[in-house]
Amino acid sequence: MRVTPLTRRRLSNFRANRRGFWSLWIFLALFLVTLFAEFIANDRPLLIKYEDAYYTPVFNRYPETVFGGEFETEADYRDPYVAGLIAEKGWILWPPIPYSYSTINYDLLVPAPAPPSAQNWLGTDDQGRDVMARLIYGFRISVLFGLALTFFSSIIGILAGAVQGYFGGTTDLLFQRFIEIWQGLPTLFLLIILSSIVTPNFWWLLGLLLLFSWTALVSVVRAEFLRARNLDYVRAARALGAGDTTIMLRHVLPNAMVATLTFMPFILNGSITTLTALDFLGFGLPPGSPSLGELLAQGKANLQAPWLGLTAFFVLAIMLSLLIFIGEAVRDAFDPRKTIAQLGTGTSPANEATKTSAKQAAE
Repeated sequence: MRVTPLTRRRLSNFRANRRGFWSLWIFLALFLVTLFAEFIANDRPLLIKYEDAYYTPVFNRYPETVFGGEFETEADYRDPYVAGLIAEKGWILWPPIPYSYSTINYDLLVPAPAPPSAQNWLGTDDQGRDVMARLIYGFRISVLFGLALTFFSSIIGILAGAVQGYFGGTTDLLFQRFIEIWQGLPTLFLLIILSSIVTPNFWWLLGLLLLFSWTALVSVVRAEFLRARNLDYVRAARALGAGDTTIMLRHVLPNAMVATLTFMPFILNGSITTLTALDFLGFGLPPGSPSLGELLAQGKANLQAPWLGLTAFFVLAIMLSLLIFIGEAVRDAFDPRKTIAQLGTGTSPANEATKTSAKQAAE
């Protein structure tokens, strides 16, 4: 694929922002690790060898009778009896963290919540569940939810802003009045009321938040379309017989996407924060789901266990800071006034021109 000079300049500007560049790689590394959470934190073994046969409990469910047990139900691999049967004729390969997000550790030496130990690296919550395992699964759900909400809300917001800005007039006026009324609604209270009526899940919560989050990009896209709709290249395309849809998608939208892309990391940040806030208040994901907001709520309810609140706080602070730094780097990459040298020195073309003029006058 051929890379245009403009794209190369933007990539160079993005890499020149070292803080944003490395934040992107750190965030991608953390996200990719959590995508394989079942292989990192699970109460099912990754691989079992028993009587010269291999089994993969992480993918399949096996009854206890397969390993010489008495029950037809799924084997509990953490049960010492089942583990002993397997150890007699084979071996078990466990993931690094032998707990899932819902696994309760019944072998705690102290009442839950238990402090960090070699058995539970970040301790347990007030129900005896491993905090590290819930943290990994909660991070994955938060990021996936934020990405999905950002993607769908951006599509709706871009379409709405494009229609407003391109057609203008009465269409723009009616849309603007509707958006003003819609944004004036008490979003948080409506979400709490709706979540109280229907038991929320991932997709139901995504749909509810999508009702109110799509307006974030409308004003940006609308301004770009209002500015570009009367430019010469748009008039030329219209004179050559191009339809409105073709002009909007092929000629005007690429210019509007520059401003849109710079906002997306911040929209993702807000999406994750909204889900965390709802989970903290108890109106988010179903009870028992791994959630950073629920972990914060446990930290608030168990002040004698500071590892709960501190763990959730630092994970959220690091994740949101990485997204902010990435957003700043994307903004610099799409800023036509910045070059690579200016990113390092913090100067602008206007400042450079002023300095040059002053130097010439002095000479």
